[in-house]
Amino acid sequence: MTRVRELLDDARSRLADAPREAVGAIVQPRRLFGIARAPRIVPHGEAWHLGVLLLTPDAVLATGEVVRSRVPARRGYTAENQRRRAELAEAAHRGGYAEGATVHVGWSELDLDAVERGEASGPLSLVAGEPMVRWSAAAAPQPLAAYLDERIELLRHPPEGA
Repeated sequence: MTRVRELLDDARSRLADAPREAVGAIVQPRRLFGIARAPRIVPHGEAWHLGVLLLTPDAVLATGEVVRSRVPARRGYTAENQRRRAELAEAAHRGGYAEGATVHVGWSELDLDAVERGEASGPLSLVAGEPMVRWSAAAAPQPLAAYLDERIELLRHPPEGA
């Protein structure tokens, strides 16, 4: 087992009783009598949300968008981005998520084998043999071990009011 996998397995064991969040996938239903139907977000599992990473029991994903499920309603928007986010929230509700449930969509599975070969996969990379994570496009990579320690602590003991 390599260092990257060891760190992730250790994180999973430390998070065993911590809350998980839903991971969903957008599905475009087939047309019905030639009429397009609205997309929905269907369950694809659960994960611990650790910043730019979603840790599942058997994989690690790069985060995409986070939405809260809500009942479809007629709304007016001034920005196209607001309209798109509302459509995603409504798609989560159509997919069976309770109103207000947090759902991760647009995620991508990371290739740990590539990271171990020294290639980057999403925010994960190997620098001088040390597993690293880049938490934003503008940030320098930081050691994965320290990043996981910090994110696990935040998940297990969130700041007051968070």
